[in-house]
Order: sequence, then structure tokens, then C-alpha cells
Amino acid sequence: MTRFRLTIEFDGQPFMGWQRQAHGPSVQQTIETAVQAITGEEASLHAAGRTDAGVHALAMAAHVDIAKPITAFRFADALNAKLRPDPVAIIAAEQVAEDWHARFSCLGRRYIYIIVNRRAPLALEAGRAWRVPVPLDAQAMDGAAQLLVGRHDFTTFRSAHCQADSPMRTLDRLSVRRTGDRIEIEAAARSFLHHQVRSMVGCLQLVGRGKWSVADLQEALEARDRTALGFNAPPDGLYFAEARYAEEAPKPKRR
Repeated sequence: MTRFRLTIEFDGQPFMGWQRQAHGPSVQQTIETAVQAITGEEASLHAAGRTDAGVHALAMAAHVDIAKPITAFRFADALNAKLRPDPVAIIAAEQVAEDWHARFSCLGRRYIYIIVNRRAPLALEAGRAWRVPVPLDAQAMDGAAQLLVGRHDFTTFRSAHCQADSPMRTLDRLSVRRTGDRIEIEAAARSFLHHQVRSMVGCLQLVGRGKWSVADLQEALEARDRTALGFNAPPDGLYFAEARYAEEAPKPKRR
């Protein structure tokens, strides 16, 4: 049995999310079906994280165990051939140790959220970014974001359906930067709660619009109450950007 690590890029729009679902297509099921078509094996795919319906990935890490003899190069090519025309691509594959686990070996995860701040509709990025038509102050958003960095009880910023044992999380980085009409929000932590990034982005957007102050964001955090959340951003602009592992040297950030 050979364990392969896969790095996966996908457009989340056609899917109900990463995890296999009974009521619609998922990224996991789509890849597992391709694996079975190539190997004849009913293999299970394990990922570094789970994404909701409509959320995308630039470099999701996953692993799968295969009995059939095949090189990583040929496996990736065969998967990409079977995955067409679905918007899923295996951008890298490599053989890893049997005890390497995409989820449990992961030391950190990084997400990027993209806002396009303009009145005109999105012709090229519809479903792949959140269009906010009113002016946003990205500098104010970045300043407010620093309140959320560190270890906090993020109850306000997690879904009511979150299954995590604890709302405590340590946020390593939350930054906001603007280039033209494009605002990019980057969040990094060992792990995130369900909807945490989207909830933080939604509230930072309120700060950017001038509807919330820094004190309002602080009050929402300290409330530890989901009803205190200002806004939950849509999935369109959210991308799983990176999974970090111990054996890897730091890599340039991918946007």
C-alpha cells in the first residue's frame, strides 16, 4: 500500500463542499470516484481541512492509500484526466510515509478571502470573490483585525453547527491589504472553527464601511455569543490557501 499526498486546486461553486454529502456533489467524492476509476479501489481521501459549499482551494492538502503500483507523476496525470470537466485539478502528487496524515500532521492552515470593492458587477470573478459596492477603508479593517489575533474564545465567530469541542483558538495572523479595488484578507492559525474566517471577514467589512468601530468588534468578541455577530461573509471569496507541515521549509505565499 502506497500513501500519496495530493495538492488540490478547485472551484467550489458546483460542490456542496469538500466532504462527501448524500444530497449533492462534493470535492471528496469527485476525487474518490476518479481514484476508483484508475485503480479499481474504493479508497478514502483525507484532507487538511473541510470547506463549505462554494468555498474554493488554491492548495488543499490530502492523502490517499493505493495498492496498485503507480508512480506519483502518472497518478496525478491519470487523476486529472478522469476529473475533467469538473473544476478540480491535482497540481502535485508525491509518495509520503505511511504515518503522514493530511489532517493530523498539519501544523497550520492559511486562508485568503477576496473582496472586490466596486459598484460594477463581476464579469470574470462572479462566485469567486465578494463584491462590496460601497467604499471600504482597508486600513481601518486591518487595524481592527489585530484585536482578533492571539488566543481567544471565538464563540461569536463560529457557526451554531460547529462541532469543535472548544471555541478557543489561537489566530496567528489576520491581515487586510488593498490593491486597487481588490481587498485581500489573510488568516492563519493551526486550526479554525466552522465559519470563523467568514464571520471575521463579515465583521471587518462592517468596520470598513464605518458601520462598526473597533470597540464594536471588541464587544462582539467579548460577548461570546453568536447573536452578537455583525455579518457572515458569503463563501464566494474564501480560498483554502495552504496547509503547513513540519518537514517543509517556509514557502513563498501563494495568492
